[in-house]
Amino acid sequence: MAPPLPSSPCAINAKTISTDARRPRPPTTQNAMTPSYQQQTRDLIDGLKAICAQNGLGNDGNEYKIIVQTFLYKLLSDKFAYEMKRVEPKLASADDWIAAWQAMPAKEREMLELQLGADVPRLTVDQLIPSLFNRQSEPGFAKLFDDTLIAIAVANNDIFAVSTDDNEKVPLFDRLSDYVTGSTDKKDGFVRALFNKLVGVSFEHLFQQKYDFYATLFEYLIKDYNKDNGGKYAEYYTPHAVATIMADILVPRAQRGKVKNVTCYDPASGSGTLLMALAHAIGEHHCSIFSQDISQKSSSLLRLNLVLNKLVHSIPHITQGNTILNPVHKQDKALRQFDYIVSNPPFKMDFSDFRDDLDTDANASRFFAGIPKVPNKAKDKMAIYLLFIQHIIASLKPGGKAAVVVPTGFITAASGIELRIRQKLVDEKMIAGVVSMPSNIFATTGTNVSILFLDTASRDGVVLIDASALGEKVKEGKNQKTLLSHAEEQRIVETFNAREAVEDFSVVVDYDEIAAKNYSLSAGQYFEVRVDYVDLTPREFAEQIDGYESRLSKMFAESNALEKTIQRNISRLALNV
Repeated sequence: MAPPLPSSPCAINAKTISTDARRPRPPTTQNAMTPSYQQQTRDLIDGLKAICAQNGLGNDGNEYKIIVQTFLYKLLSDKFAYEMKRVEPKLASADDWIAAWQAMPAKEREMLELQLGADVPRLTVDQLIPSLFNRQSEPGFAKLFDDTLIAIAVANNDIFAVSTDDNEKVPLFDRLSDYVTGSTDKKDGFVRALFNKLVGVSFEHLFQQKYDFYATLFEYLIKDYNKDNGGKYAEYYTPHAVATIMADILVPRAQRGKVKNVTCYDPASGSGTLLMALAHAIGEHHCSIFSQDISQKSSSLLRLNLVLNKLVHSIPHITQGNTILNPVHKQDKALRQFDYIVSNPPFKMDFSDFRDDLDTDANASRFFAGIPKVPNKAKDKMAIYLLFIQHIIASLKPGGKAAVVVPTGFITAASGIELRIRQKLVDEKMIAGVVSMPSNIFATTGTNVSILFLDTASRDGVVLIDASALGEKVKEGKNQKTLLSHAEEQRIVETFNAREAVEDFSVVVDYDEIAAKNYSLSAGQYFEVRVDYVDLTPREFAEQIDGYESRLSKMFAESNALEKTIQRNISRLALNV
């Protein structure tokens, strides 16, 4: 039996839901009594997670699928409603837009749907949230919901399905109630609880928001899934500061609106944070996104991110699979090359199982600097990021630009694959600059990171920035994290784009000088060493020398005493033996 509808003062019955939730809402002024759109959406996410926890799915491996796919269903249902009302204003002014839509002559309904954009999901009246909500008292409601999700996935497969590296389609939705163990009644109750959350907020206002709104919302949505338990391969979310710096350097403010019809690629995309920032800087309608990631979870999160950020047209270019072993984005059997590449690849991963499969003549030019050998121990610490850097170099168009997050040790390594990669970047003048970030910019790792900027356009030198002293240290759970202020982000961006030398912060170095220092890309090695001279009177000079002598004499005395103590202890050990 279906549970009763909410009985709080703000509760509404099923009939009201079917009508009022579809009526266009005028803009509201945010005040202390009106929750912001951001907070309403966060409350919905928290509510969905609470329902999962109450049904034994909290922190379960399937929880993220339920949360993300339920959120996505809500998003698509409201997106369809928003677009229908936008195309046909009469629907927007109707008390019940669905009833008004259904009352239109068949040919008018057909023409209306033909006017919807290619990135708009196609739904039937029975698949919309208000329609399903009114049927929640029916037995087998969970099965009805699952059947609806599968039908939507099939009807929208060409637009919203992600592909695998062997050309299989990953559908938009799963049968979500299957993740709930127990009776049919228990599953029905679970789905009813989800629907009672979904009808409490409209997403139609979301489609008028901007990138920063979506970025904040998305970070909140996946925050519980951006943990180390997500696997060693993928980092699902790159800090917003890193994404912003990379995008603002690759596409400076002066170029905004002038870059058009370009391709953007990430070979280890995670949830797409870097790609979203880059697409926003270029303009979502002026670029196409391409990506590959081995993680199924990452691909699902990226798909949602694309829907949020008006990049549905790029979903067919999203692939789940092993980029290093089987890169899928090709042209005429060769690696496809891109205008822009951004990436925060995994630094370490055990790829011993397919390491030898990479060591072929076909991969010789792609992995020009070499392939890390399999160690006898600690195979999970194999430096797979070195393969990603080489893959990125091979995937960059002539005249293209790239930004790659690397462990800071890479920029100074004295030998090996790291040195050979840097040598190519410097000798062929592909390296535009490096920004060494503060420690703990990623809360989940203590590894210091730097960002390599590649640009094949000719220039006089390389910009090296040491930003390690910037930021504020904060605690995030058990981890320490460094947060950059907006002003600090802009200081890095403006210094880099202006190619400006700033004392103890940045330097511009020519390629020959870098080659002479074993191709080191560390800013600190090129800072000018200053000697400060202070005028002293003979008396002041004598007093300083006396002070030095006094301190040295004291340290020598302490050293002698310590030496004698050590000798006595060694003698006692010898007697005991």
